Amino acid sequence: MQKGTLEYEQALDAVIEILRSRARQGAAPLSYGDLTRELAQLGHHVPAYEGPMPYLLEDTSVRESPDGSLPLLSALVVLQDSGRPSGGFFKLARRAPYKRPGDDTLLWVREIEKLAEHYGDR
Repeated sequence: MQKGTLEYEQALDAVIEILRSRARQGAAPLSYGDLTRELAQLGHHVPAYEGPMPYLLEDTSVRESPDGSLPLLSALVVLQDSGRPSGGFFKLARRAPYKRPGDDTLLWVREIEKLAEHYGDR
């Protein structure tokens, strides 16, 4: 699956919908493996830790909040061992236009809270 293809765009739409649904249900994080399984149930075969997954997660947040005003959906996807997002999430959150402040833990907790608040109304 390559970025820019129909297959990629369909998988991206599925990731966005899965993460929006999670956010609406209280913003409980899910592991990369859980996301991979949910995508597989929808016919999208995306390995948890390689290939297009990092790009899909970044593009999910960028598409949902291109100007940085909304919380980052990719905050919901965490590593099973640590229960926290990967380093890629924190790099994205700190770059323009997002520029989220705070140490990793504070940044992530705030993002989860904002997701629950923003999507809980929908």
